[in-house]
Amino acid sequence: METAEGEKTREFAFLLIERFSMIAFASAIEPLRVANRMARKPLYSWRVVTEDGVSATCSNGTRVMADCGFVDVDRDAMIIVCSGVGVNRTTTRGVLTWLRKQARRGVSIGAVCTGAHVLAKAGLLDGVRCTIHWENRESFREEFPDIELSNRFFERDGARWTSSGGAASADMMMQMINEEQGRELAAMVVDQLALAPLRSPMDEQRLSVPARMGVRHPKLTTVIHRMEENIEEPISPVVLAAEVGMSTRQLERLFRRYLNRSPKRYYMELRLQRARNLLLQTDMSVINVALASGFTSPSHFSKCYRAHFDRTPYRERGVSASTATTT
Repeated sequence: METAEGEKTREFAFLLIERFSMIAFASAIEPLRVANRMARKPLYSWRVVTEDGVSATCSNGTRVMADCGFVDVDRDAMIIVCSGVGVNRTTTRGVLTWLRKQARRGVSIGAVCTGAHVLAKAGLLDGVRCTIHWENRESFREEFPDIELSNRFFERDGARWTSSGGAASADMMMQMINEEQGRELAAMVVDQLALAPLRSPMDEQRLSVPARMGVRHPKLTTVIHRMEENIEEPISPVVLAAEVGMSTRQLERLFRRYLNRSPKRYYMELRLQRARNLLLQTDMSVINVALASGFTSPSHFSKCYRAHFDRTPYRERGVSASTATTT
């Protein structure tokens, strides 16, 4: 499609997967609308695609109407996959087939929030660096260990764009506008949307341990970082203390002072949170979830999980599946 001045209008097709993230979708589409307004011409056009061609319901329950179902898009267009919670259960064979067909036709494809999981499942991220929301990183790595995953807000690798979701979707789209239309228009769009200054592809989505937890002690920060990196094969407090030149008792006092819990308790909470993420976001068996979270005994895992979350791992998964079918 061309503007009145004969310029090419860039088309986007937003594929909405059931239970998609509303904020990720809105943050991706609004910069295009504002760019058109600021430029006073239709630089961009878009349509909403769903599998049934009727509508899709996002995770907050809002229903968004579709413009069309699975039709071929222009080769110069770009597809943006928008998904959200329960992506394993909401990604259908029809979605994967359509995306593979469009990719074979040479269409550029991107994704926001958990959309990278959909692209990976379709085989469209092989040999590609990508990103996904930090909460889904562990489950993504378990299911797609050979795909290079970064911790950045958004990534571009060839014809694949991926965003970690939320407001980061706007960062990704602003980067596109900046590259295609220039920094002046991009800055105008940022101002109009009252966004923070443009974040670069090099910025990472999760804060450092000190910023995230308000902990400034360098040795405590190092130990927490080591714990986060070694969930599947936990390191004993004795070894952790020795690595930072402390006694086990000194490390214990440090954790009590800053985090009001023992190193062992804190490490256990990290492992159980990872287990919960894997239970909710993957189809891994409970036994494999236990192993991936550093538990060699399923019964011990179940006991610890119930003590912390007040439900068994099996009950957690059952509740999650029930919620997915009713919201």
